Amino acid sequence: MSVTSSQPRRPHSGSRRDEAARLAVLHAADDLLVEHGFGALTVEAIARRAGVAKQTIYRWWPSKVEILLDTLIEDSDKRLPVPTEKPTAESIRVYLRRFARFLTRDPAGKVLLALIAEAQHDPETAKSFHKRYLGPRRDQEREMLARAIEAGEISPGLGPDPTIDALVGPIVYCALTGSSIPRGLVNTLVEDLLRPRSD
Repeated sequence: MSVTSSQPRRPHSGSRRDEAARLAVLHAADDLLVEHGFGALTVEAIARRAGVAKQTIYRWWPSKVEILLDTLIEDSDKRLPVPTEKPTAESIRVYLRRFARFLTRDPAGKVLLALIAEAQHDPETAKSFHKRYLGPRRDQEREMLARAIEAGEISPGLGPDPTIDALVGPIVYCALTGSSIPRGLVNTLVEDLLRPRSD
């Protein structure tokens, strides 16, 4: 899936060769991040791994953060789509389980965690991260909850944004700290946050 919905693509010829080079850069950045971490990741190393000129990369992306964001957006769209049709408590549960697996097993999950960490001390990364990834995904997750509430499938006791934060926050925290994600965590979150017990 293209990332054009999140940010206009930088102009280039659009030829098949350009697309192959673009994908090679995204894959190289993904692999190198997993292998060496964010701090050791450089545009020069990405260019070498992808087999493209460094000038080509800078023509399309201003920084390694923007390369990683393109990688994250494309991989998330493909492997971690937000449910859109008839959301239910069960489909939200499945989404959260996939999110946990994405963070702990998918290379793109490592990209997400690296960008979360980098955004804590780099305002420009935080701004771009929120604009291009977190904001659009939060909009989709908010719509997912709204449709499930409207259908009578869930009845959260909190508003949409606090509910999403409470659902994904513990999962992200476990992944960021290198802790295993307990098998029953998602079930507990769904039961306690989406279908609160009556007093």
